[in-house]
Amino acid sequence: MSAGGIPPTGGDDDKGGVRTALAGLTTRGRSFLAAGIAAAVCSYVLGQDDLLRVGLLLAVLPATCAAVLYRTRHRVAGSRRLNPARVPAGSEARVHLRMENVSRLPTGLLMLQDRVPYMLGPRPRFVLDRIEPSGRREVSYRVRSDLRGRYPLGPLQLRLSDPFGMCELTRGFSTYDTLTVVPRVEPLPAVRLAGEAAGYGDGRNRSLALAGEDDVIPRGYRHGDDLRRVHWRSTARYGELMVRREEQPQRAHCTVLLDTRAVAHHGAGPDSGFEWAVSGAASAAIHLLERGYAVRLLTDTGSSVPGGEASGFAGPSLESAETSGMLLDALAVVGHSDGTGLSPAYDVLRGGGEGLLVAFFGELDEEQAALAARMRQRSAAAIAFVLDVAAWSPGARRADAHRAEERLGLLREAGWTALHVGPGVPLAHLWRHAGAGGGSRADAGAATAAGRTGVWS
Repeated sequence: MSAGGIPPTGGDDDKGGVRTALAGLTTRGRSFLAAGIAAAVCSYVLGQDDLLRVGLLLAVLPATCAAVLYRTRHRVAGSRRLNPARVPAGSEARVHLRMENVSRLPTGLLMLQDRVPYMLGPRPRFVLDRIEPSGRREVSYRVRSDLRGRYPLGPLQLRLSDPFGMCELTRGFSTYDTLTVVPRVEPLPAVRLAGEAAGYGDGRNRSLALAGEDDVIPRGYRHGDDLRRVHWRSTARYGELMVRREEQPQRAHCTVLLDTRAVAHHGAGPDSGFEWAVSGAASAAIHLLERGYAVRLLTDTGSSVPGGEASGFAGPSLESAETSGMLLDALAVVGHSDGTGLSPAYDVLRGGGEGLLVAFFGELDEEQAALAARMRQRSAAAIAFVLDVAAWSPGARRADAHRAEERLGLLREAGWTALHVGPGVPLAHLWRHAGAGGGSRADAGAATAAGRTGVWS
């Protein structure tokens, strides 16, 4: 939510006031002014004094309206509120605008306009009737985008006009808001992933037992703490009431790897394979966070989110909701990278500990397929969703599809649960298939066919 105010529309010390006021004349005001000047000239040529009076009246009216409007000290405050501020692609968000007259004089007719990028729809315009002193008006409009990204909204612009419609002056706010359009998140079934280590997922978090009294790290007493957790030795040492810290569960770790290489993806737009991979990475990350995993997002460039610790995973103080927001915000703006290989991501995974690895790959050549196969060595379980280039690219040859299947076999031989992904295949079907231990060529074909027809047997 943002708020701001428009300064007074006029004042004694404004420079160039006459020029600014005359520049705000409408077509009607300019016509009146031109007609007045023409009548004055004709009265001089024809010697008609009555015509001169008419000309002066026509010319003075727009000039007077412009001067009064410019020097009237309107003070208008405005605010903008987004509901919600983070919206999935293809969904609508509502923008609420609130205008308040904080001056002692009523305003005239106000024309309100908000600046929005063309991807969100047409520019909204509103006409507000006069606002009484300390009065307020509220209006709203909707925005929608099928493309991920962060879009600025604002600043607001107000056009003030006089009752006769002779002059209009434009005043603008300086504040703006940002609408974040995140990728679509698909609900995934709660299945036990193939090869998942014991104690991982499904809420089976392992607790760390305290080794003894010397290993206790106390903290100060807070209102509502259980008195049975008071650590008397530390209380006597520090001179204030101290309590034992709660045991922190050790969360299972998962890395979601997203291949963003431009050379590995074909096509663009909301229905492209890259957008499917981004949406799949978001769906998998949010699903695993809800199951109690500590999740990090890793791209082929080696950068990770949230990156709160040296390992890149969320720290103990980071809540799942906050982590979800960070992951979705990062995926909202992720684009194609200039890299040609997966080596930076492999270096990060090689230095990490065991955990679940879920990867969304684009096109893999023989070298990158072998490198991806070696990523499996440090993971307790690994699942790969590889875009089927032959299906996503209409111009692909049969030989390309055959080579892609061979490289998928390298991943399966290394222990990956690897599935080809074609257009129109829901991730939920593939996720359920991966949980059932699928990954062979026949199983992958069955999963793809089931996803396209919407039937699962």
